Amino acid sequence: MKVYLDNAATTPMAPEVIDRMAEVMRDNYGNPSSTHSFGRDSKAIIEIARREVAKMINAEAKEIIFTSGGTEADNMAIACAVKDGGVTRIISSTIEHHAVGHSIESMKDVKADWVNVSDTGQVDMNHLEELLKTGEKTLVSLMHANNEIGTLLDVKAVSALCKKYGAYFHSDTVQTMGHYQIDVKDLGADFITCAAHKFHGPKGIGFLFAKKNLNVTPIIQGGAQERGLRGGTENLIGIAGLAKALELATEDVEGHIDHVQGLKTYMMDQLTEKVPGVSFHGETEPSKSLYTVLNVCFPPFENKSMLLFLMDLKGVACSGGSACTSGSNTGSHVLRGINADTERPNTRFSFSRYTTKDEIDYAISIIEEVVVGALV
Repeated sequence: MKVYLDNAATTPMAPEVIDRMAEVMRDNYGNPSSTHSFGRDSKAIIEIARREVAKMINAEAKEIIFTSGGTEADNMAIACAVKDGGVTRIISSTIEHHAVGHSIESMKDVKADWVNVSDTGQVDMNHLEELLKTGEKTLVSLMHANNEIGTLLDVKAVSALCKKYGAYFHSDTVQTMGHYQIDVKDLGADFITCAAHKFHGPKGIGFLFAKKNLNVTPIIQGGAQERGLRGGTENLIGIAGLAKALELATEDVEGHIDHVQGLKTYMMDQLTEKVPGVSFHGETEPSKSLYTVLNVCFPPFENKSMLLFLMDLKGVACSGGSACTSGSNTGSHVLRGINADTERPNTRFSFSRYTTKDEIDYAISIIEEVVVGALV
């Protein structure tokens, strides 16, 4: 049996999305910037998709900018705030995705302040307010849900603080888009981001939502595509796939939450019962934790450094953290940021609407074999 439990890294594409993309690939090959009928037909697909996406998150079509994915969207939001918003200081946390952290570090002449986070990854709201009180022109950049430990941010509370002190607010919503009913007017953030492959869409496509009153300049220079905000021929096939994937994801959000949260809770219960000394990183209460992610801290055992490899040999795909840092020898900056015991084997299991209870049972049996059978 082969079991895929690394959906936070990427999800399998939905059959309906593949069908939609194949249809566009076959029938709509015109360049969207061309003025002939082939180009106009392709352009129409993009603009219809833009309107559909905007409607699903309660935005306006002009607030949606298609990008190559979440990383570009995060970079674009930060660059926009600095170049066009006059931001001279960014408040973020040390457990953000590198798409945010490294982007902040690359900004010249911009000060970075790091808000305190708890051992479960919760932002210290009192500290955030103290940082905001200085009156500097500020961007706050904090992710909606941590991609490694799943802890959820109270986005509306952060939005309210930012509004109170006149700061811009960017939230990386890559892990939550398509998994919750996102309403940008309710959340109140100035920028949010999306990557389609996190909710059964294609890789290489995403979008940035930027409030209509914000000036946005491109970080990719070229032609006048995306209303002059992103040079380069649009990823027509990917855009069509993104719109279809988001449509499918939002059709029954509550049903998906119930199914996947049930699997996560079941796996936690099984691990607690069958693995002595096991614990979990991040928040575990459903109201405070992303239902698709479970970060497990196993007790020490023989060959603990081989855990992911041994799981993979037995047909279970999981990860040690963000796929974006795979191959790095520095370990997880998220786990270091919450003062976790990084000497113990830590593993992220992540689920999707296609995950089944039988797959969880098989994964548990392999964990018993690999971990429990080798406890030191």
